Parts: sequence; structure tokens; C-alpha cells
Amino acid sequence: MIFSKQTLRDILWDNPDDYKTISDKMVDHSRWSVIHELIFQIVSTGKYYRTEYSVGATESQDERPWQYEDDEIECDEVVPVEKVVIVYEKQTNV
Repeated sequence: MIFSKQTLRDILWDNPDDYKTISDKMVDHSRWSVIHELIFQIVSTGKYYRTEYSVGATESQDERPWQYEDDEIECDEVVPVEKVVIVYEKQTNV
């Protein structure tokens, strides 16, 4: 689905009533940018969408989310999937 750059910034910063931010996490980085994955929901439809954006890695890099993208950004529709993860922890002596 296509969203305007301004709508995505509003979702990220202002939490408009019809949108709910589900997740905003750092997923990668380059020398000058930090890449984030944003997952949000349109409340009225119940549908979820995913997009990525980047911001400057330091105060010297002036980069806003979606700054170098077109005015219309395609977001992938996604669905929540429950996954089981196995982790290993140090055993404590009892």
C-alpha cells in the first residue's frame, strides 16, 4: 500500500488516532545512517504494514526519516506470526 512521506512521519512522531505503532526498531546501520524498521497498524481496518527508514548516525549527519525517498512510499502489508525461540542460559547451582 502507498503512504505519503508525511503520513509515515506523523505515524512515527505523532501517533494519529487511526494508526498504532506496533514496533520501531533498529535493524541495520551504515557508516552514516541507522536503519529502522517500522511496523504499524491502521486501526479502522486492522491491517498491519512494514517499512524501513534511516536517520543520521551522529549529530553531524542531518538525515530525517524518508528524507531521500519519493513523496509516496510503498509499505508491505504484514501479519503477526507467533514464533517460539529457544535460548540457553547459564545453569545455577541449587
